[in-house]
Amino acid sequence: MFESGYRTHYINGHREKFVRLDELDSSVSLSALSRRRGVMERCRSKVGHLVRLVRVNGNPTKLRNLLLEKGSVALRKWDEVLKAKLSRLLVPKDLRVSDKPIFDPQDRAIQFWNRLFVISCILAVSVDPLFLYLPIIRKSCLGIDEGLIAPAIAWRTVIDAFYIIRIVFQFRTAYIAPSSRVFGKGELVTDARKIAKRYLLRYFVVDLVSILPLPQIVVYKYARLKEMKNVEVYATKQALLITILLQYIPRFVRFIPLTSEVKKSAGVFVEAAWAGAAYYLLWYLLASHIIGASWYLLAVERNDECWQRVCHRYPNRCKEEYLYCANKHKRPKGYQDWLKISKDVLSKECSGFSSFNYGIYTPALTSGVVSLENEAFSQKFCYCLWWGLQNLSTLGQGLQTSTYPGEVLFSITLAILGLILFALLIGNMQTSLQSVTLRLEEMRIKRRDSEQWMHHRSLPQEIRDSVRRYDQYKWLETHGVDEENLVRNLPKDIRRDIKRHLCLRLVRRVSTQQVPSAESCWFHSGVCCAGPSICQHG
Repeated sequence: MFESGYRTHYINGHREKFVRLDELDSSVSLSALSRRRGVMERCRSKVGHLVRLVRVNGNPTKLRNLLLEKGSVALRKWDEVLKAKLSRLLVPKDLRVSDKPIFDPQDRAIQFWNRLFVISCILAVSVDPLFLYLPIIRKSCLGIDEGLIAPAIAWRTVIDAFYIIRIVFQFRTAYIAPSSRVFGKGELVTDARKIAKRYLLRYFVVDLVSILPLPQIVVYKYARLKEMKNVEVYATKQALLITILLQYIPRFVRFIPLTSEVKKSAGVFVEAAWAGAAYYLLWYLLASHIIGASWYLLAVERNDECWQRVCHRYPNRCKEEYLYCANKHKRPKGYQDWLKISKDVLSKECSGFSSFNYGIYTPALTSGVVSLENEAFSQKFCYCLWWGLQNLSTLGQGLQTSTYPGEVLFSITLAILGLILFALLIGNMQTSLQSVTLRLEEMRIKRRDSEQWMHHRSLPQEIRDSVRRYDQYKWLETHGVDEENLVRNLPKDIRRDIKRHLCLRLVRRVSTQQVPSAESCWFHSGVCCAGPSICQHG
């Protein structure tokens, strides 16, 4: 009953128009006859082709020419098919303001790409903490796990490149004007300038900051400085922590409107109840992954602080540059004297079993996780993930902190974040399971009743398919809302205004030749699929 005339839905992977007001024209009633004639013509052409093959079978030259002719025709048909599939993604030409290709946000392929972009955001959030595992403790010096540099940079670069495609799509994807939404109806804005202006003013800066290759630059700078024999491991460690944490802000800020766009265009992000529950559980695991990686880096930093304190006790034998593995090339002769006593002094003063109070970072030192690298990275990753998941689930109740302010603040953040995430996980999983289950269960009951009735009446397969398509159309359009009863309770003048607002665009698109008299100008209030003819009885 309500439609803007250009919205489409996709059923079983096919683009289908969903119309409320069909055009009453005699030519439409001949659609079935024309389709039959087309089938007959194709059958005749195939029979004629077989006859020609039989006739030229004895002549190789004629047979070769015939095959080349048919091959060129087949290539042209494939080209037309590819162009048709590409045109399905675009807004129709009669609805565009400019000649530039504009994508329809309600297209199935665009919705699929939006879901892929959401997954890319999730992967980006999970890949960034890998940079926090780069600092590593080797015996008596602090270094960088060089075996992890290449995988971390490669994954981050691939995800950023995929996100750049999203930015390009945003400049060519139409949007529904918020002011035009009335009872679910909305008009697509297809002007390329308006689309670009809207995106530049709203999300472009956030997207640009999100894909800045800051971690790659930090690690690349470390590799270049190593070749130049001038490396600062401590500065690299601090820069990684700051850049990763700062880039999380725009990534999360952009993720929220992206998921809302997917829900607006597709109705729900995922239809299956178990998929919705798994989605929120995945975010809980990602938070555990981030907490575990941050805990690992802070443990390394806390151990580095203990080393610096010990080094200050031996001013004649120790210097701070001795504590970093990459600075061996510029160490003076006194480094050998420090190397003789460093192992005993550092293990005695700064091990996990020493008098230095590491607080919540003690398990990282006693288990030796901070010293694992290369092939043992999986052990380090799993241990830190388990630590984050365990303490998020228990809200940090088992943590025994020291008086160090940074450690206390990290524990407070962990407890608050665990409380919020646990509440969101339980609440959203329950809401998702209940809401989606209720809506889908209602739809399943109606479909089951319809299937039983059609089976009882022994309806042919064509009619059954038409009924199923109609049920899917109605569900996608109304989402279970009874629009007819909703509008029927309104006064006549308001109903007339609503019909005029929703159907006037369709009426204007009908030419005067298709309306021979005023008697045919009547509204068909039913919901029907595009294609069938509507005739008035009498």
